[in-house]
Parts: sequence; structure tokens; C-alpha cells
Amino acid sequence: MNDDIHRQVVEEHWAALEAEKTIGERRLRVSQLPVSTPQGPLTAGVDHEGFRHILLPIHTHLKIRTSLDGPVLRLRKRPLEDDETYQMYADLACLRTDLNDLFTDLCVDVLDAVAALPANPVKALYGVLDRWKALFQSEGAPLGPEQVAGLFGELLVLRRLLERDPSAHRLWRGPGGHPHDFVAMKSAVEVKTTTAVRGRRARIHGLDQLDAPEDGALYLVWFRLQAPDADGSGIGFLELLNQVLDSCDDESTLLELLAAVGYRSADTGKYQDCRFAVRQEAWYRVAPGFPRLTTRNLLEAGVPISVLDVEYTIDLPIDHPTVMTDDEVVQMLDLLIRDSA
Repeated sequence: MNDDIHRQVVEEHWAALEAEKTIGERRLRVSQLPVSTPQGPLTAGVDHEGFRHILLPIHTHLKIRTSLDGPVLRLRKRPLEDDETYQMYADLACLRTDLNDLFTDLCVDVLDAVAALPANPVKALYGVLDRWKALFQSEGAPLGPEQVAGLFGELLVLRRLLERDPSAHRLWRGPGGHPHDFVAMKSAVEVKTTTAVRGRRARIHGLDQLDAPEDGALYLVWFRLQAPDADGSGIGFLELLNQVLDSCDDESTLLELLAAVGYRSADTGKYQDCRFAVRQEAWYRVAPGFPRLTTRNLLEAGVPISVLDVEYTIDLPIDHPTVMTDDEVVQMLDLLIRDSA
């Protein structure tokens, strides 16, 4: 079903339920909707106060978020039973009748999401709620071209990690201010991206960005991104973003990380035409002989550390012992996942 049909369906069900006689407090007038899950169909409801509900069938043992209990939306577990059946639901209610139109739009999105992911309706519901929450987050300037390219590179790495573990977003530490973009217990990955046509330069921010974790290993991946050819090759920024969100088992946390780096769902239209082709990709072990300036280097040389906010540029070697093979990259990514357990 498309959005228009879903909208018509839920509005018709709510209108019919509102026309019925109220049957008492704590009672819901309910009507099954034409979107089903393995636990049963979604259900529209209207309570004795006239508030509208949408109910998603769930396993009895499943826990529901407790954070959504405000003056407008309320989410809680609720059983429905009759003489023959007993079913637990995730019950999303709108507590302001003047916002029924907006609630209808939200519920249409829920129906669409559950229809696309019937095996996990609660994840579909959370995804919709998180996207709406992101829509109304505080305003800010959209990402600039260099910021988009930088985020694109990090999402490329995150996609590969999520292919191995749907919880791998927890390794993405750069948005929280960590010196390295991806961090496990004893290994880390720093991502550098350029849109320059020539050269293999990377801008390093701070004396600790190329310092490996204590008793661990640091890796650097470098991408050259350019506009795609006329044949439409490459991948769209939003396309990559959606692939990452779909692969992740906690979209809410991932959206918070994206917000921390300046991406907001409200700005989606501004990135609609943003598309990149990965022209070059190189992975390095940040080992002895790798070009870098770090606190550890200076201390070992006996140089006192009295300079702050250091930034510098390095030329990445094309042929160097620290350049990794494809097999070594795969092994390193697998190790990063194991190291995070």
C-alpha cells in the first residue's frame, strides 16, 4: 500500500471507532488494520477520552522504551483480550486531539515501516519515532562540502563494520570527541578523506591523533572521493546513510551520533544530489616509519610539550611497508569486531 491508501485506511478506522459508543474507562474501541506481523495485525484504537492509538502486537516478554511518556505521545505495553484471545501490544497514543493530523502522518510512516519489516515491528516503530524526533531537533547549519565528504568516508568504514556486527556503531567514537574515529579495546582506525584530484595528503588534528592505543594498534584509511562519471556511477550520500541505518540494530543511538557530527534528518533535501565515486582507497598500519608527529615522539626526543592545538599535513606513501593488502584489511576489521566484544 502507498501512503495515501494507508492514510485513508487509518482515518476511516478512527472515524468509525469514534462514532461508536464509549464502553467505559480503561477500555479501547479497536479495529484491525491491513498490515500484519507474525504476531498478528496492527490495530487502531480510540479510548474513552477520545485519544487515538496505534497498537503493534509483540511478544509478552519484550521490553518497551520507557522514555516516551510526554504530554503529546505515550508509548507503553498494553494487553488486549477477549473471551478467546490474549495479546500484548506496544501501544502508541496521541494525547492531544488537536494534533490528530500530525499523529496520522506519523502512523502512516509506522504502517509503511512495519509493512517493510514485519518480523520486527518494534524496531520499525522505533525507527519512525527516532526519525521524527530528529526532524524537530534544534536547528543548525547543514554540513559543508568537506564535512559531507569526511562523514561519507567514515560511513564507508562503518558500513563494512556493520556487515560483520549490527552493533558495530558502538565502535564509532569520533562523534564523541575521541582522537580516533573507530575504537576497540586495543585497536583503532582513523579515517581521512580528500576530494583533491592530486596528491595523497591527510590533515592531522592534534598530537594524539596518530598515537596508537596503549599496547595496541592504530590504522589509517584514506579515501579519494570525486564526482561520479556521467554514467551515474558512485553512491549517493543519503543512499549510503540509509544502508548504514538499515544495517544497525539501534537506529536511535546511530542518529544521535550523526547529530553529534552535524547531520540532521531535517536537512535531507540539501543532500539529495550529493554523490561520490571512490577513486582511491588505501589502508595503512600506523607503525614505525609512518609519517607522523605525536606526543610520544616528542617525549622520546626529549622535547618539552608546551604547544597546544597542533595541526599538520602528511604525505601518505604509495609504496611503503605499512600499506595493507585487501586480506590484511579484512583480518583487521574482523579483529576490530572481536576486540570490541
